[in-house]
Amino acid sequence: MTAATMRAVVCRAWGTPEDLTVEDVAVPTAGPGEVRIAVAAAGVNFADTLLIAGKYQEKPDFPFTPGMEIAGEVVECGAGVEGFAPGDRVMAGVGIGGFAEQAVAKADDVIVMPDAMSYAQAAGFSVVYGTAHIALGHRAKLAAGETLLVLGAGGGVGLATVEVGKAMGATVIAAASDADKLALAAAHGADHLIDYRADDMRARVKEITRGAGCDVIFDPVGGDAFDTALRCIAWEGRILAVGFASGRIPKAPANILLVKNCAVVGVYWGAYRRRDPALFRASFDELFAWFGQGKLKPHVSNSYALEEVGIALDMLIARKATGKIVLTPGGG
Repeated sequence: MTAATMRAVVCRAWGTPEDLTVEDVAVPTAGPGEVRIAVAAAGVNFADTLLIAGKYQEKPDFPFTPGMEIAGEVVECGAGVEGFAPGDRVMAGVGIGGFAEQAVAKADDVIVMPDAMSYAQAAGFSVVYGTAHIALGHRAKLAAGETLLVLGAGGGVGLATVEVGKAMGATVIAAASDADKLALAAAHGADHLIDYRADDMRARVKEITRGAGCDVIFDPVGGDAFDTALRCIAWEGRILAVGFASGRIPKAPANILLVKNCAVVGVYWGAYRRRDPALFRASFDELFAWFGQGKLKPHVSNSYALEEVGIALDMLIARKATGKIVLTPGGG
């Protein structure tokens, strides 16, 4: 009997998006405590570009299929799985394996989608909104009335952070690299806009905050943007180091931290799935409530077929994406 096969993106060596191939591989089976999902859509994340280049925190054995988040329909439940059944519409974090027609996730990492959420929205929801929510709520303790500066505000995680910050009652300043991204951030609730290629960000923040600076700064960019943001922080402010899309990992001068009594706080959202599952689930409960209230409006800017994975990843590397990009192996 011939084993069932499916189409999947395959990485056979560290490299670039152009080195990836789409191949026929064996359909995975759900083991104990696992759920197999027919993937309607898979979220594309900057972390995927690091993963295939060998620059991510985790380095899977070759060959592997990238793709960290998916949405689709349950097709098989492994032994001991409760709370799910074939046909359920779900979203899941898989770490790797998402850029395929089917993928297996641990049952603890599978969440039933809100009825009103599309597969494309769900596939791009967990990483960006989960990161934004735990970063602002748990790591920065953002309070209503505080001022939040979001760098990279036109990208997937930046745009989600604009919305989460507004839902938490903050005044949100969105900083991005062009007018189209800033217009998108404004449409999603940003109160003030900074084009950091045309504006003096430090001067604009000083003007907007009347010299006080920002209470919280969310930084998925790093590099020069972090260096400037550090000089925009308020007394006892918190800078969230989320990623380094610029390609340069910055360093914070300790004298500035001391003089401003400020903190640089790291955010690695994926670790909470294992280290604090109760917090992880509670975060999604609140996010889904806000989605139901219309406070969160996931923006999917581009959908691509599996064979176009290189185009999708290159858009992230070039920082051309606005909102979220997804692959649609199942036509999601």
